[in-house]
Amino acid sequence: METPPVPPPNNPDLVLIKSELAIAPPSRKRRVVEKFLLAAIGAIPWIGGFLTAAASIKEDEKGERRDELQTKWLEEHQEKIDTLGGTLADIEGRFESLGPAVDERIQSEEYLALVRKAFHVWDEADTDEKRRYAANVIVNAAGTRVCSDDVVRLFLDWLGLYHEVHFAFIREIFKNPGSTRYDIWAVIYGESLPRENSAEADLFKLMIRDLSTGGVIRQERDTNVVGQFVRKRPVRRSGPAPTTMESAFEETKPYVLTELGKQFVHYTMNEVVTRLGPTAE
Repeated sequence: METPPVPPPNNPDLVLIKSELAIAPPSRKRRVVEKFLLAAIGAIPWIGGFLTAAASIKEDEKGERRDELQTKWLEEHQEKIDTLGGTLADIEGRFESLGPAVDERIQSEEYLALVRKAFHVWDEADTDEKRRYAANVIVNAAGTRVCSDDVVRLFLDWLGLYHEVHFAFIREIFKNPGSTRYDIWAVIYGESLPRENSAEADLFKLMIRDLSTGGVIRQERDTNVVGQFVRKRPVRRSGPAPTTMESAFEETKPYVLTELGKQFVHYTMNEVVTRLGPTAE
């Protein structure tokens, strides 16, 4: 006995997206949103395959054969479609809260290029956290011009490059400037320290090194009145030289975010950050 045909997955969010693009008559606001939606959807390569597969299943519902693999592929992507629809609706709602002042900005090709890059990052993200950060970049890049679009593109590169553990370190240093490596470990992992030659210690040092060399964090330094970093005077030690290397969890050298790191937090983690200053013209 043949298995009865399976209807295509119910994807109300996709229907909503398509209906948004089909509303008539066109208004200025609709044209603004339409450009954004098309740029976002166009940056996700599997969307076209999903629509094609869904259409072919609908046409073949009464046929004698069903492609089980195709159906499973559609079901697998159903959750992604739902998540995408929710993200797009959330961003559109946040655009509304920004008012008409952003309409010109979000129709510009420079901004739409950021949208395409952000949704490419969104699509490749492994976690909801990264997807949320990518969406935050899009909204904040529309509503404020703290830094240039070139720098925003760098932030999107960082989102693709760094892991959620990196973001946990960034959040902690942002909330508590001057945290030492021990402080960071204690807050995130607890006060019990692993051995210095353990994989945990190696990973911890790697996270700090990635963020330091990447220009996101640095050790705290004094500056003069014109913002130049002041050299530290060498500390002369008396007595025998230490016999062990510096601990991965040392607690004398405070870390802070670089100015670029602060801007990264502003654009990506806006749920924990206040406005950095007046909008740049």
